[in-house]
Amino acid sequence: MSRTVLITGASAGIGAALARTYAAEGWNLILTARREAPLQALADELTAAHGVTATVIPEDLSDPEAPERLVAAIAARGLTIDGLVNNAGFSRVTGFLDTDLSAHRAMIQVMLTAPVELSRLLLPDMIQRGFGRVLNVASLAGQMPATGGDTLYGPIKSFLIKASQGLHLETQGTGVHVTVLNPGYTLTEFHDVNGSREQVSSAYPAWMWMDAARVARIGYDACEANRPSVTPGVMNNVMAGLARFLPDGLALRMVANHAERLDRI
Repeated sequence: MSRTVLITGASAGIGAALARTYAAEGWNLILTARREAPLQALADELTAAHGVTATVIPEDLSDPEAPERLVAAIAARGLTIDGLVNNAGFSRVTGFLDTDLSAHRAMIQVMLTAPVELSRLLLPDMIQRGFGRVLNVASLAGQMPATGGDTLYGPIKSFLIKASQGLHLETQGTGVHVTVLNPGYTLTEFHDVNGSREQVSSAYPAWMWMDAARVARIGYDACEANRPSVTPGVMNNVMAGLARFLPDGLALRMVANHAERLDRI
């Protein structure tokens, strides 16, 4: 029986890697992001490689009406959603006060509100059918102390982690799996968009970085196994574990010292 997964932010990076992973497992795809051209190129690639159906529906999730509009567009095509991957996201590293309010609003809408709304819109039918998968892409940043500069990113991801864990508990025994994926250092187009590629690539050794395809596979397997949360990479798990036990004052000083080192690079 063929299944269909909706992947947000699928045009590049971890989103595109997740699309390739689901297609390799035989899932049909609904791909959404703002840019239609890269979505269509990816859809054509995956249809040719795996024989799956890949539907492209461009949408801007920073628009508050986008989640309902997207679900309506899917229904109008007669498609049923068996899986949801909330991956769309971006960051701003220019500082809270040096970032326009519109950008803050868009971050909250895309990475916090849209995943909540899409989950609420799609989960009831999954539960009724007795099958569903929800994979929320958060970040190691959501498990770490707060940082300055990219002030909202970590707190938003922390919210997504906690909300995903709650949904995981609520859906137990329904046939629906809810998992949150917490990637650490994964060098993708994301760093080009926020202008930090040169800075981060020179700040950390190569062995700390993970390949997007590997991160996607870990996330997929964890969701299929109905794990509540997964953080790819041994070092990332060590860092997340340490962060849970460090006193706030010490943790914040360590983060501040690290930020100062990045600024000098």
